[in-house]
Amino acid sequence: MENEANELLQRSKSLLDQFDPATHPMTKFTTGDDDHVGDDYFLDSGDKIRYFLEPDAVDKDGRLNRDKQKAVNKIGHGLHELDPAFRRVTLENERLRSIVRDLKFHHDPVALQSMVITKQQQIGGEVPEHNDSTFLYTNPPSALGFWIALEKCTASNGALSFLPGSQKTSPITKRFVRLGPGKGTGFESLVSPEEEKAAQERPKGEYIMETCEPGDLVLIHGSVLHKSERNTSPNTRFAYTFHMVESPPYAKYDEKNWLQPTKAMPFSRVLPPGEIAVF
Repeated sequence: MENEANELLQRSKSLLDQFDPATHPMTKFTTGDDDHVGDDYFLDSGDKIRYFLEPDAVDKDGRLNRDKQKAVNKIGHGLHELDPAFRRVTLENERLRSIVRDLKFHHDPVALQSMVITKQQQIGGEVPEHNDSTFLYTNPPSALGFWIALEKCTASNGALSFLPGSQKTSPITKRFVRLGPGKGTGFESLVSPEEEKAAQERPKGEYIMETCEPGDLVLIHGSVLHKSERNTSPNTRFAYTFHMVESPPYAKYDEKNWLQPTKAMPFSRVLPPGEIAVF
């Protein structure tokens, strides 16, 4: 996918050029359990193209301390529907559909939560250990991430690391939810405090880092634990990622999830009209 990756990289940079800080609420993207982003700009972004800032790119007075192109953490979350270049790769891509069929993971997948993650040089934030089904919860769990490197991903600029086998040994113990009007987001436990503590204390093994070349596609099981370190290098680490979940009646998307379909943009089917994968 090297040619597509280069097209998406150039399109991503064009979107950064279009970013207007003067009309932006200075929403930063944070990922800690106690300070995860949750304002309306974030919660209403599922059917829009919006910009989320690196915390270190905003000074104490709420102003950018660097060029706007170097201040954005990610662009999301409706790229796959609203931008033609990202739509072609995500929803109009027969090679991707072939992967979906061969995986036999979903009967009738829908695409959601598309974003470019920029990992800005020197300040690109660490993403702590997590699994994607916590943030895109379905019953039963069905999230699957498609992560495409748009630039070279190395140990110094924030390549992904994975805990092998954790999708089988690390249960989904919580989910990321909307807390209600004006209350932002938070985590809701799915197990007892004792079970959650036991899961946290269970020996985990060693993470394995996966360096990537532009165009490499990484598939991320919704229950596998993964993370990325802070970008300390002089190079950005652009990547495009989106997720698929199963549709009813095979799985139910939770109405408490932070990301919800809208009338303007229901979740996008990946397979052609009428096709249901049989396995």
